Amino acid sequence: MPHPLAPRLSEMSQEELTKKYNELMAKMNQAYRMGPFSIIPQMQMLLEDYQLEMQNRQQKQLEEMEKNSKNFKNIIDIK
Repeated sequence: MPHPLAPRLSEMSQEELTKKYNELMAKMNQAYRMGPFSIIPQMQMLLEDYQLEMQNRQQKQLEEMEKNSKNFKNIIDIK
């Protein structure tokens, strides 16, 4: 379940998503150093949403590459 205050991540461009993720990481590091510590769990949930969206996009890109490239046809999946 996404964080209720998270923007619609699927509508963001890759650059916007990366920029917002980096900004949130900087704020998280600042919160760890100086406080307020009560906000950290909320920020972690937001970061998880961003990470999940980035992973989903990477997975889609990989699937597209596998479909469109003959070099991926004979690769053994060791999952």
